[in-house]
Amino acid sequence: MKEIYIVATLDEAPVDYAALEEELESDAVVFTGGEDGWSFRMMSSEGPIEVRFEARGEALGETPDLLTGSPAALGLLRRARGFYRIGFETEKAQPPLIIVEALVIARLLLERAEGALLDVSAFKVHGGQDVEEIVDLDFDIRDHLNIHVQQLDDGATPLWVHTHGMEKFGARDVEFFHLAEEDLQAAESFLYELCADMAMGQGPTPGDVVGTSEGNAFRLEPSETARTRLLGVPLSAFDGHEGPFLSIVSPDGRHTAGEVLRPYRDRFEDEPAARSEALQALATRLLPSFKARFLRRGLMEPLTFLVRASFETHPEDAPVGEDLWAEILSWDESPSLVARLIDGSSRTTEWRKGAIVEIAEDQINALIVTRDGTPMDEAELRHLLEGERPS
Repeated sequence: MKEIYIVATLDEAPVDYAALEEELESDAVVFTGGEDGWSFRMMSSEGPIEVRFEARGEALGETPDLLTGSPAALGLLRRARGFYRIGFETEKAQPPLIIVEALVIARLLLERAEGALLDVSAFKVHGGQDVEEIVDLDFDIRDHLNIHVQQLDDGATPLWVHTHGMEKFGARDVEFFHLAEEDLQAAESFLYELCADMAMGQGPTPGDVVGTSEGNAFRLEPSETARTRLLGVPLSAFDGHEGPFLSIVSPDGRHTAGEVLRPYRDRFEDEPAARSEALQALATRLLPSFKARFLRRGLMEPLTFLVRASFETHPEDAPVGEDLWAEILSWDESPSLVARLIDGSSRTTEWRKGAIVEIAEDQINALIVTRDGTPMDEAELRHLLEGERPS
């Protein structure tokens, strides 16, 4: 049984187990108690989950530098006195369901005691609100991973980029060598997509050459063999990261697979100013008829109304505006609407895919309507909004 999560609470006394057991609504829960704490084992649909409580006489104090999380969540962890250790088997690949079930237990605990959740496998700390959103919203691999960057030499491509957190999915973490600073955003995007596939059991088989739509190729190789071919990098550089990892290499096994990042780099290029101005002008001009058409939409019409607005994110502490698309759910006579994000923030999890948000009309900088999932072009959109008005 591998310890994956720790719920750290300010209260050094355990929560009322009877109330927790009632919430779990499972007949397959076995509880044991003692003077020093209590524990229980729950048989989930995907396997057993064990929870063990223990108290500390003193607060935890300073946390390791590798841990990431909001200042509030890290502060709660440092002051914690009670700890619930949550573990499950990770020997084989498994779907995220058992992880969600473990997180449901964590949420129940955090609803009863102030604290934070430490993802031991990912060196990541979540606050209570984070845990609720992770459980309730669409699966986002970024909630379960940390990507670390380490410089290995003084060359033009000195960076080693690797993940932490895949162990809980019964998979190895993944690593990239010989990357440059300008490759980092593309590498993060690539690793998130690859690890999301692996978490769902749909990742490539190690050793098999994988082709991309851009005509590039790579393969995954166990780090035990791939790292031995790194030139000028002593194995001591991996102290604390001995593995096992999967290394991304070229089809012939060299550490030159960075070319697969080329299509990912394009995603982070700024939208041309002329394009942004044109979309804003169109949205401003069509917004009244767009709103009117949304309000009189038919119940069975295969139409989806989408708007884009800028949301403040903090990828490196400083605020950055990021344009995100959202599907309108409700809109009345007030100057704001309620919508569901269809693409979460690309750099942080502050705005998650599936989150319900309120958007002021004057924040909208682009709009579109899809019919049966296909976006309308400008002529079709104008016809829908202006040509179908009631006489």
